[in-house]
Amino acid sequence: MRHPLIRIFFTGMLVSFLGSLPLGTLNIAAMQLAISDGVLAAMLFSTGSLLVEIIYVRLSLVAMDWVRKQEKLFKILEWATFVIVVALAASSFYAALHPSVEKNIILSSSLPPLVLGMMMCAINPVQIPFWFGWSTVLFTKKILLPRKDHYNTYIFGIGLGTFLGNCVFVFGGLLIARKINDNQHVLNWVIGGIFSLTALIQLWKILKKKDAVHDIANPEEMQHRIEGQADRIVNRES
Repeated sequence: MRHPLIRIFFTGMLVSFLGSLPLGTLNIAAMQLAISDGVLAAMLFSTGSLLVEIIYVRLSLVAMDWVRKQEKLFKILEWATFVIVVALAASSFYAALHPSVEKNIILSSSLPPLVLGMMMCAINPVQIPFWFGWSTVLFTKKILLPRKDHYNTYIFGIGLGTFLGNCVFVFGGLLIARKINDNQHVLNWVIGGIFSLTALIQLWKILKKKDAVHDIANPEEMQHRIEGQADRIVNRES
């Protein structure tokens, strides 16, 4: 049988990698930053976001009772996330309408990319119920145990998985940018549209109470959704 720590590492990495692939605020921001400011800026942004993510994972492992009591804080963070995504969409559309601008004025600000990535990830509470659900399922299946070596291995795998997932968008975005050559405004229109759609989904979840606050208050619902996915991933790693 494979060593349990290796299994935990690859499970965390695979869950994180697959969870990073759907279009979202952070991976699209990393892609746009790579196109406008270069690979290094995008990598620093991604590193900042994954550092905060692994802190959230640690919270989901050891302090979930405290986290569940922070409903008002999560509501504030969700509205802040909505405002920022709207601003990112507006900045992308502005760059599309003004070809001489080229860059998203929010992402390409004077703020260091590492700090920007940390801030944008920190105000996005959706990751907390996501990882709480996954960690709970892995605890239930006796794959993850309340041990320091298990936690550290799990978190390291998650960090690597998130980084690899962001790399797909960073280098994929650069490839697309090279293909369209001088039609940078087209890509800005597309990215602006993705940010707009993300903002609408975020608003719908908040108004319909399908948001992170709901998931934290009703963990059994998220666990039920995750169990089927967990079986497939765990069986793959067995």
